[in-house]
Amino acid sequence: MTISNILARKGGRVITIRPEQSVRQALGLLAQHNIGALVVVSETGAAVGIVSERDIVREAVRHERVFERTVESLMTRDVVVGLPADDVASVAHTMTERRIRHLPVLDEGRLVGIVSIGDVVKAQRDHYAGQLQTLEIQLTSGPP
Repeated sequence: MTISNILARKGGRVITIRPEQSVRQALGLLAQHNIGALVVVSETGAAVGIVSERDIVREAVRHERVFERTVESLMTRDVVVGLPADDVASVAHTMTERRIRHLPVLDEGRLVGIVSIGDVVKAQRDHYAGQLQTLEIQLTSGPP
C-alpha cells in the first residue's frame, strides 16, 4: 500500500497559507477546516514550510504577541515530505521516528496532498482488517 492509495480515498486537497500571512490567520484556517497543520507555500505554489497548531501553542507560551507575527517567523522550513509511491509502512516509521504528524506529498515538486499520522494508522488498520477477513474466509470455507 502506498501514499497514493491514501490520497485516492481522502483526496488531494491541501489547505495552504502564505509565509507573510499572520499567525492569527493561520489559526483561523486551522479552526475553519478542523485540521492540525498548514503547508506554507510561496507565490508560485511551492511548499516552503509547514506550521502546525502545536508550533503556535508552543510559541504562544513564550510570546503573548505571537498572533500578530507572520507564519514565516515560526514555520518549520526543513519539511519532511513524501512521494505518492512511498510505502505506508515506511512512512509510518519515518513519521514516528521524526515525531511528525503531517507529511506533505509532492509529485515532481508539485504539492499533491498531505497525510496525517491518523490517515496512515487508518490505512494500516484497514489493510490488516482486509487481510484478516481473507484469512477467516479461507479458514471457514474448508478444503477445496
